[in-house]
Amino acid sequence: MAKRERPEDEAMLGERRQTSARPEDRHQVRVDSQSAEGRPDDRIDDERMDEENILKPEYVRSVHDALEIGDDALVYELVEPLHPADIADLLELLERDERHQLAAAITDLMTSEVVAELNDFVRDDMMEALPAARVALIAEQLDTDDAVQLIEDLDEDNQQAILAELDAEDRHAIESALAYPEETAGRLMSRDFVAVPEHLTVGDLIDFLREDRALPNDFLEIFVVDEKHHPVGTCQLSWILRTPRTVPLTDVMKRDQTLIPATLDQEEVGNMFQKYALISAAVVDASGRLVGQMTVDDVVHIIAEEAGEDALLMSGAGEGDINEPIRDAYFSRVRWLVANLGTALIASLIIAAFGAAIEQLVALAVLMPIVASIGGNAGTQTMAVTVRAIAMNQLTRSNTRRMLLRELRVATLNGATIALLIGLATSAIFTPMLGLVIAAAMVINVIIAGLAGVLVPVIFDRLDTDPAVASSVFVTMITDSMGFFAFLGLAVVSGVVG
Repeated sequence: MAKRERPEDEAMLGERRQTSARPEDRHQVRVDSQSAEGRPDDRIDDERMDEENILKPEYVRSVHDALEIGDDALVYELVEPLHPADIADLLELLERDERHQLAAAITDLMTSEVVAELNDFVRDDMMEALPAARVALIAEQLDTDDAVQLIEDLDEDNQQAILAELDAEDRHAIESALAYPEETAGRLMSRDFVAVPEHLTVGDLIDFLREDRALPNDFLEIFVVDEKHHPVGTCQLSWILRTPRTVPLTDVMKRDQTLIPATLDQEEVGNMFQKYALISAAVVDASGRLVGQMTVDDVVHIIAEEAGEDALLMSGAGEGDINEPIRDAYFSRVRWLVANLGTALIASLIIAAFGAAIEQLVALAVLMPIVASIGGNAGTQTMAVTVRAIAMNQLTRSNTRRMLLRELRVATLNGATIALLIGLATSAIFTPMLGLVIAAAMVINVIIAGLAGVLVPVIFDRLDTDPAVASSVFVTMITDSMGFFAFLGLAVVSGVVG
């Protein structure tokens, strides 16, 4: 947790973590957990790991059998040599009840390193199963942002029970983070940073850093703050080491810096880091006071999470996690299937309206799915490009018209190419007139697909709705309906059928 020493001038020297007496007692999520006290040689044990460094089915089965007969000593013996990341993998491979048994059997092996590697759903389940005191012990070993992730999804009673086991300072730090909305910088920021007053010289700063103080284990940047603890600049350690001691910090610090509001959505944080090539950035509260920092390792995790989330939302697959509870997976997916059913009925009604024409010429029924399918694929391609552009702030009100015209030109070229191919094939198999009809319908539908692929996500974005969530349903409805309508309508108008 972020331990703060807050005497008047010491507050100006930053908010710093108080490390344990023994460095090995500290567990840094996603950083130290990869380094290790683990035993690298044990991870290549032929009895446990295969050539791809994955737990062998035989080993998992042996743990399962030991749990089944209730031999906790054997379970401990089997699991003890594993690296924390492999223990997390083992927990995820077991059934829910077996996870709880395993956690009870290996006790002290359930460290913060293991918890940090767990899948979100498995971690939440494990935290609910473990005693509050045990969860609090794990939380104390984590950075505040990781401790928040550990308990934020638990129910209110469990949260309060765990918080009650923490000391006052740790509890305050977590409660402060939980006060911010989910997936915002305030929830994700690290309170483990160094801040110094602007009146120091480079020599003063070096002397301060060399003292035996509770500084963060790793830091690359130092924040310079004014008397109100507002950030006024930053200094990289490389600059400090190359600058004479007598130079004031205000002469060497970089005044132009990117400040992140604590309430900013994590996706926007990722965009800022990507756009400005940041390594770290100060997080400020509503009054502009420095309250934390975001670092690039956290942002890499955010970017990967957001990319996967958007892909799953576009498919209507919910969380898309194999450990997601069946009930949650059902509700997250079925609503979009019901929506798809409703939109599919619209296409069916259009087909029904041309039922007589289809009865006269069976070829229409054969060719209809091709028009709808190609239009659907074209719409999905454009929609994916648009959603990505919106997510990365590449598509704004300033260039929406240009984007629309661009995709219109691409759709026209694509439609013409596909129309030529399907028109020639249809002419050879059926009749030239039918080939001309399907070619014209293909061009129309691909152009409509291109327009829908841009306009639908943009409209949702303007309505403050995530365009990745519902765009696919409406784009599919438009391309299917308009594809059937264009093809069957042209067939009737052209006289291919009476």
